[in-house]
Amino acid sequence: MKKYHVAILGATGAVGMQMLESLLEQDFPIASLKLLASERSAGKTITMKGHSYIVEAADEHSFDGVNIVLGAAANDVAKKLIPHAVKAGAVVIDNSSAYRLDENVPLIIPEVNPQAIKEHHGIIANPNCATIIALVACQPLHAYAKMKRMVVSTYQAVSGAGVNGFRELDDQIEALRQHKEVEIHTFQHQIAFNLIPQIGSFDENGYSSEEMKMQNEGRKILNEPELQVNCTCVRVPVYRSHSESIMVEFEKPIDVAKAKELIAQGQGVKLVDEPEKSRYPMPLSTSDQDLVYVGRIRKDLSGHDNALSLWCCGDQIRKGAASNAVQIAKLLIASMEAKQCNE
Repeated sequence: MKKYHVAILGATGAVGMQMLESLLEQDFPIASLKLLASERSAGKTITMKGHSYIVEAADEHSFDGVNIVLGAAANDVAKKLIPHAVKAGAVVIDNSSAYRLDENVPLIIPEVNPQAIKEHHGIIANPNCATIIALVACQPLHAYAKMKRMVVSTYQAVSGAGVNGFRELDDQIEALRQHKEVEIHTFQHQIAFNLIPQIGSFDENGYSSEEMKMQNEGRKILNEPELQVNCTCVRVPVYRSHSESIMVEFEKPIDVAKAKELIAQGQGVKLVDEPEKSRYPMPLSTSDQDLVYVGRIRKDLSGHDNALSLWCCGDQIRKGAASNAVQIAKLLIASMEAKQCNE
């Protein structure tokens, strides 16, 4: 098997570290691997699964000889450095939101729209974590009955804000245990023992930037520009794995039994739906793995035809970010190798 020269941009963050772990877990065909980060991280050694890597400072010259870049950097860094990576001949799979809605950049979930890999011009975007989890959960149903409307409430773990999210929840719990005043740096309010109904900034209609990603990215991924989405995103004091309550209205009839059958056979999903035994998806059971768990599937009672409600959970650092990017990279090399065979 051909091997590839790979770089991770933003390698020392939560998603970058998970990208490294996912590459090694999935036996990605690596010829060489660069870990790129900011100047302050340069020179650090990262050891994982018996391999040690020296972190390098990322700049416009970091991508010479690199075939594939996995991007886990902030938007400003992505916009500054990714064009240099493409110019150097690499294909970039970027986890920031910088290019997601660019009409020339495919936005890919391998279980949903793998065919879009052929549309890239050097950059492939990784969708928002909550969008990935929702669409992986709903794809088997969409393929059968076609979604036309979604009402979604997300319950998003603090790790969605990176390592600072973990740290803030830990620090606040410890401060409260010691009857000290909590410090707030990462979130808008105290997150320990609290819920915050804001992720991102609000627009003129009162929707947050995170909430609008579900609609805007969902429409692009599914190639359904008329898909209607109403979303509320809430930060919750859970370390890892996002949870989502979803009501879906379909164009065609679909009942609960059929939905369960489709989910059980679907890609990237696991049916966990035995409420009589208290078995349903939860953050704890979905953390540190790549499947999206789906359960609590039931008929909608609010009067909408062909509508179902469901509950899903998925690890947003893995499937919602890093593992999805590595899956895209594997799709990419399969596509490149198939093209070479046909030439």
